[in-house]
Amino acid sequence: MADRVTLTINDRRIHVPAGTVVSVAIARAGITRLRRSVTGEPRGTFCGMGICFECRVTINGQTQIRSCQTICQPGMDVRTDE
Repeated sequence: MADRVTLTINDRRIHVPAGTVVSVAIARAGITRLRRSVTGEPRGTFCGMGICFECRVTINGQTQIRSCQTICQPGMDVRTDE
């Protein structure tokens, strides 16, 4: 297993330690807004354990993925509402 993983977040290449969850990779990239609520309010990671669903992002074209529950994989393409 590699000790670092490279993925893309909003068209930016990010390198993180293997085993890092996507929400942490997003935070390390300096991104705080992950999506918008139905009323337009910015949302970010809240509970960090998959209960609140505030950290949903698009990963490899699949929408509504909880970033706090998803381990970074090499070549992953992550999109937020930034």
